[in-house]
Amino acid sequence: MIFAIPLAWLQLKRETIRLLVAIAGISFAVILMFLQLGFQDALFESAITFHKNLKGDIFIISSQSTALIAMENFPERRLYQTYGVPGIKNVSPMYIGFGTWKNPFWEGLPKSQTRQLMVTGVNPSDDVLDIPGFTVQARNEIRLEDRLLFDSKSREEFGPIAQKFPEYQAKGELIRTEISNKQVKIAGLVELGASFGADGNVITSDDNFRRIFDQRQKGDINVGIIQLEPGTDVLKTLDTLKATMPGSLRVNPKLTPEQAREDFIIGDVRILSKKGFINVELKYWQEGTAIGFIFGLGVAIGFIVGIVIVYQILYTDVTDHLAEYATLKAMGYKNRYLLKVVFQEAMILAVMGFIPGYLLSSGMYVLTRNATALPVGMTTSRGVFVFCLAVIMCLISGIIAVRKVQDADPADIF
Repeated sequence: MIFAIPLAWLQLKRETIRLLVAIAGISFAVILMFLQLGFQDALFESAITFHKNLKGDIFIISSQSTALIAMENFPERRLYQTYGVPGIKNVSPMYIGFGTWKNPFWEGLPKSQTRQLMVTGVNPSDDVLDIPGFTVQARNEIRLEDRLLFDSKSREEFGPIAQKFPEYQAKGELIRTEISNKQVKIAGLVELGASFGADGNVITSDDNFRRIFDQRQKGDINVGIIQLEPGTDVLKTLDTLKATMPGSLRVNPKLTPEQAREDFIIGDVRILSKKGFINVELKYWQEGTAIGFIFGLGVAIGFIVGIVIVYQILYTDVTDHLAEYATLKAMGYKNRYLLKVVFQEAMILAVMGFIPGYLLSSGMYVLTRNATALPVGMTTSRGVFVFCLAVIMCLISGIIAVRKVQDADPADIF
């Protein structure tokens, strides 16, 4: 018999209040683990959303750049040095900077509400972003002086731009505001999304970007986007660039040979495949900041809290029924049977605590997504992972608690 009859369940439900407290405690631990893992995944996903939406096969950044929020400049001529390589269809410079946005609809105190947002400058002739709203018409709009496209998925603190824009458009007007004390007009809406590094985004032309950031030297860019002809092998093109680009070659010794083909430094620039570009960003958030460690610590704390709670419940239950366990031993039942009962209780608690924890966490994900505009949501893989953690958590508690069962001695009863 794999499972002892309903003895484990009967013992648990005998003390209803204790059972409910146990379920609440396990649910709390499950919620804590779900939230920490969900926030961590949202951080990583939001960090690479911009990269995923870039229409390019190969990317060039400064060798000193570490992440999107810490992009250094490099000479534009380095991008155009790649043009002679066979298979390259088009190259496009991109400018990235962070400016101070003034909420045009703020009416409270202080007199003006300002917030940092990411400003991206592109050549309007180049289709380099695969996001809703970045159409030919929108690109033509940002050719005009001081015009930009606002990310409708930016946080609410930037103002009700997405809601007000259709009203202004119907009247033939544009919303006016300021970025870093420079007058700008909102000519359209795009959908990109906030991240941990940027609460909001605007996209404009390279000329308008230089007007906003007038201290930026002409010819200093942040990202070089290389688009290849259809059917061109990305890795072979990278190998050619590695062999022909001017400058000394440097490769991170920690990279595998396969990774080193997609991520290498030549002189003052770093050349990457799209996968390599995404990995650079992920590595920064995973290893270059304390955020990954903090979320991991939160999961560990939730796991330990769950072990303690389940152990206390099982230990108390075993202690209360020690006489019954001793009686069963006197009737000929082996320790193995009694251990099964305790482990069954642990499994029942794991399942009963996981279900409300899962449902409440799903609701909290929705609240968080609405409040922060971050891509946080429940996934099947995360649900399975946390369920496994809950089961392991309860089994560990059971392993600790069963020692008390082994102490049950019929001689103490009779």
